[in-house]
Amino acid sequence: MEKYFEIEFRNIEENVEYNKLIHYVLEECFKTENLQNLNIYMSIILTNSEEIRELNKKYRNIDKETDVLSFPMFEKEEIQNLDKYIGNIPEVLGDIVISIPRVKEQAKEYGHSFERELAYMIVHGFYHIIGEDHIKEEDKVIMRKKEENVLNKLNLKR
Repeated sequence: MEKYFEIEFRNIEENVEYNKLIHYVLEECFKTENLQNLNIYMSIILTNSEEIRELNKKYRNIDKETDVLSFPMFEKEEIQNLDKYIGNIPEVLGDIVISIPRVKEQAKEYGHSFERELAYMIVHGFYHIIGEDHIKEEDKVIMRKKEENVLNKLNLKR
């Protein structure tokens, strides 16, 4: 296990460059949200189109491929007071599942690099894990601002 996260390659080939980028991005996410000193971590699962479609169908009842799924373990209010919940055993914040083929497609579609698109998926999933959402427009504005803040700090602009 890494300090804040563990990475699993499921049904895709392991890739050192993906590992490096995930480390780089998540370190900044934890630092930006001042979570780096808590005894917490999350799981990042990189997979293929078929598996993410199955997970989307199973957990969201949507029989369609998607780019990223987030499975948080805490409510937003609990995240804000995490120090009350954690002890000596690391607490799992949740899981982020990312479809690598979908990331490649979207990078082409949006006209930016694969690295920028994967970084965005990681940041997006991270913010879902810590309780942010984009269902309501006002929440979407807040979440997008936080995502862009991290990506700009990492110099991963559109």
